[in-house]
Amino acid sequence: MKIAEQRQGDAVVLQPTGAIAGADAERLGQRLAELAETTQDRIVVDLAMVTQLDSAALEALVDATERLIRSGRVLVLASPSELIQEVLEIMEVAPLFEQHDDLVLATGGRQ
Repeated sequence: MKIAEQRQGDAVVLQPTGAIAGADAERLGQRLAELAETTQDRIVVDLAMVTQLDSAALEALVDATERLIRSGRVLVLASPSELIQEVLEIMEVAPLFEQHDDLVLATGGRQ
């Protein structure tokens, strides 16, 4: 899995590609934890190119949003596939995240 990172306005966007599992999930979780500690910017994970999440990936996302909630923020998910949305709902964690179908809206921009 590759994770591209870019800044869009007042947001830091992580764009993983492929399946997020195992060590890749741990790496994503570590980067999210670093960002939560070092920036007050909006943190967005663009899931447009993610094919699947395993339980470690789901845990990394939940841990990140719980860390952000303590500072009055929330992890933003952009472009989750129907499958990923279904997993979030089945695991009853979907309400923890701000979700948008579009990266522009997820970063706080307007269409």
